[in-house]
Amino acid sequence: MISNNHNYVHGYSPVEGFRLADQARTLASLLHHGIRFEKGARVLEAGCGIGAQTILLAGNSPGARITSMDISKESLREAQKRVIRAGFTNVVFQEGDITHTSFERGSFDHIFLCFVLEHLVHPLATLAHLTSLLVPGGTITVIEGDHGSTVFYPHSDAARETIRVLIDMQAEKGGNALIGRELYPLLSQAGLADLSVEPLIVYVDATRPDLVDGFIEKTFTAMVAGVEGEAVSSGRISQERWDEGLKGLRRTKEKDGTFCYTFFRAFGSVPLQ
Repeated sequence: MISNNHNYVHGYSPVEGFRLADQARTLASLLHHGIRFEKGARVLEAGCGIGAQTILLAGNSPGARITSMDISKESLREAQKRVIRAGFTNVVFQEGDITHTSFERGSFDHIFLCFVLEHLVHPLATLAHLTSLLVPGGTITVIEGDHGSTVFYPHSDAARETIRVLIDMQAEKGGNALIGRELYPLLSQAGLADLSVEPLIVYVDATRPDLVDGFIEKTFTAMVAGVEGEAVSSGRISQERWDEGLKGLRRTKEKDGTFCYTFFRAFGSVPLQ
């Protein structure tokens, strides 16, 4: 979905597409609050995938001119369908590798990345390249999760093991499922100024039934469950232990269960020259 130098651990199945769409809807108010781009602003959405975040960007900034880029033709086709169905006309799509674009320096006023850096082999190099596309004073917004931030009740060693398997699988493919905690140093090393990073915490218990289904089941557990085939067939974990782990995650959906996860959202700008 993003570039040739990585392997998307979650795969490209229709099920994964549904999960991404559910995730975007569930987390829209949390991840996108305060993100509004001015009328006429040139915005690059780097690594748009199936357009789950594109819809939110286009709706929140109807006057902005958004270019949504991805390396996958199939994902771009799906993203375009979503935007057309939603009735937005302020988005154009472009196929390409976000790590080596053909855009000229100063082509954009703002850049937006969501759940992208975690899948890249060289996230710092990609940030440096994207930063070069911004005008002086231009801004970048980066949103990433951190699977190591997951805490839940009741405790389950098997559930912890399934999460660790996913983290390790992503690392073996060159990604980093713990990258949320690294956003500040990454943006700093990329030469960005005016940095700010905020934790965005999803906390779920029985008083939040929409998140019990939308986040615990359809976002997090579905994400873990999506790598079952490779996790088990590779011998990283037995089928019995895997099933026990998913059962442990779903146990947190019951009336006495709790679940907590932290996303990180970072902002930075190109120094004025």
